[in-house]
Amino acid sequence: MNWGIILFICFSVGVCAYASQDVQVFDLMPYPADIEVQRGKFLLDDSFRISVTGNPHERGYRAATRMLRQLSARTGLFFTQDFIRPGQLEHAAAMQVHVVLPGKVALHQDESYTLTIRPKSVTLTADTDIGALRGFETLLQLLKVNSSGYYFPCVTIQDKPRFPWRGLLIDVCRHFMPSEVIKRNLDGMAAVKMNVLHLHLSEDQGFRIECKTYPKLHEMGSDGLYYTHAQIKEIIAYADDRGIRVVPEFDIPGHTTSWFAGYPDLASAPGPYEISRGWGIHEAVMDPTREQTYAFLDGFFNEMCALFPDEYMHIGGDEANYIHWKKNRTIRRFMEANDIRDFHELQAYFNRRVNQILSYYGKKMMGWDEILHPELPKSILIQSWRGKEAMIQCAKDSVYTILSNGYYIDLIHPADIHYLNDPSPADVKLTEEQRKFILGGETTMWAEFVTPETIDSRIWPRTAAIAERFWSPESVKDVHDMYSRLEAITLQLEELGLTHEKNRGMMLRRLICSREIHPLEVLVDVLEPVKGYQRGALREYTSYSPMTRMVDIARPDASVARKFRWNVKAFLEVNLEPGTAQMIEEQMSVWKENHSELTALIRQIPALDEIKPHAEHLFICAQIGLEALNKIRKGDPVKKKWKKNHLKTLKKMHDPHGQTELMIVSAIKQLVDGVPER
Repeated sequence: MNWGIILFICFSVGVCAYASQDVQVFDLMPYPADIEVQRGKFLLDDSFRISVTGNPHERGYRAATRMLRQLSARTGLFFTQDFIRPGQLEHAAAMQVHVVLPGKVALHQDESYTLTIRPKSVTLTADTDIGALRGFETLLQLLKVNSSGYYFPCVTIQDKPRFPWRGLLIDVCRHFMPSEVIKRNLDGMAAVKMNVLHLHLSEDQGFRIECKTYPKLHEMGSDGLYYTHAQIKEIIAYADDRGIRVVPEFDIPGHTTSWFAGYPDLASAPGPYEISRGWGIHEAVMDPTREQTYAFLDGFFNEMCALFPDEYMHIGGDEANYIHWKKNRTIRRFMEANDIRDFHELQAYFNRRVNQILSYYGKKMMGWDEILHPELPKSILIQSWRGKEAMIQCAKDSVYTILSNGYYIDLIHPADIHYLNDPSPADVKLTEEQRKFILGGETTMWAEFVTPETIDSRIWPRTAAIAERFWSPESVKDVHDMYSRLEAITLQLEELGLTHEKNRGMMLRRLICSREIHPLEVLVDVLEPVKGYQRGALREYTSYSPMTRMVDIARPDASVARKFRWNVKAFLEVNLEPGTAQMIEEQMSVWKENHSELTALIRQIPALDEIKPHAEHLFICAQIGLEALNKIRKGDPVKKKWKKNHLKTLKKMHDPHGQTELMIVSAIKQLVDGVPER
């Protein structure tokens, strides 16, 4: 019996036992390490004030002020306190925040906190202001409301992160992301206690940062779309205020076409070069045998290491295409003269030279798992993306590592797939000492198929679930509970200016040139973009292709379709009558009755032609599903031929159209399978 599904159904129909027992359910994400529920409530009113004592960094005061303003905006209460500043000791303030030491936005900082809420007081204590920032976010998520007003439930929370590295990579190269996109996503990261923003700043499709030492990098490699030094400093300061590090990545020796647009002499094959407009692994690669290459990189990293304060500098190192190295006789002669046996060793030679440069400027080198090589020093950090093998090997060899394999959100997998992927799973044979070298993980937002308009819908809310995997104890992994809490967190993230919810309606209205989007919403609610790398295989895209179609509007984890699948599963497994069957019937009736309006709309809008088969298939699924449900409820057996014909029909409906998939077909198939046979 699947009690997780039963619990979900109870929430859906409003008959959950929690309601009758007055047990408090907390929509917290990440879920705290330890929470003790007390009786009572702390009621908020206009007199609520905050006092910060101890020795915090100035960011602690600014964070307290931001939290106060968020509470005011969410409740409509007119708090009389304006800005919370050093020296403003208010012993009568209802909320007392005490910080022992100013924190540093760096790896291995103490982010723990203790939050105690009583009927007349709120107390937050932390060893550093970074910990206090994490506690502020928990307090905001605890806010509840009833007919008496807004309140915090009385609890004692002792919390700390499981991993010290909890990151999000944003690729700003394939499609450029302006500063405001980065800032609103930093706010989202802070809300779910993430602490590393990894900016992928150079790629075949664009070089996205001003370089004063070699200005042709951004002048000829960016189409004018890049961050100035001032903008980067502003982003770093914005992140620092939220306890988030900024780690830059400059991908070398491959993925470097944009570098060669202005400086072709860096390349292993003669130019000219221009920015690439297409995706994939390109042949352009730096020449690792010329001293001029390292002189250039020395000048470049001298500037960038001074601009970015974090101790790590990411050099990429992934997917270096060796074709140009093979064709270059000078490179092959260099390998023979220096006893370099293969191109992987040649790249290791290149990486050692780059590491020497970075070390000189006080940085530690970080790279994708392709750079892992016995001759590199143990001070490097490896980002494992092709599997967990490199991560495990690093842990055994006492090399720091983080995991990204399983967190590629651009592959459009649902949240639960990422959520159950653990950076340090119990079944991996590592000692406790070895596990300390697994620092955590990063979710990666590669930008082939996102624009500033759509990127938030691909990052959020799934990244909140991944953030919980990085922060919360390993034992916190109930999928149904995660999805229940994620619904509440989704709306709270929207408060921060993230567009993952609101842009869908806008994009639908634009696509059909009308406000009457409901018939189309019914369809898009059960569509998801194709998974993995299918999208690029099904249709050719470039950096200037439109990202405004149904595949861009459809969500990676369609909640209507997911809940329908769960309800069907629960109905067939535990036969919860009458509520579950009624919900299933009502949902399929909506799909069936929506068909005429939907098809009329599709006939008028050429951009919708590609998803017309899905509209027809949804109607057929509803018809078959209603018939199957009725037979199950009545215990009306059918012949094998009835099932065979319907299953044959449903099989055709798995095919993608417009690079989207209809996500309720499997549930309809289960209903057909569930009909008794004669």
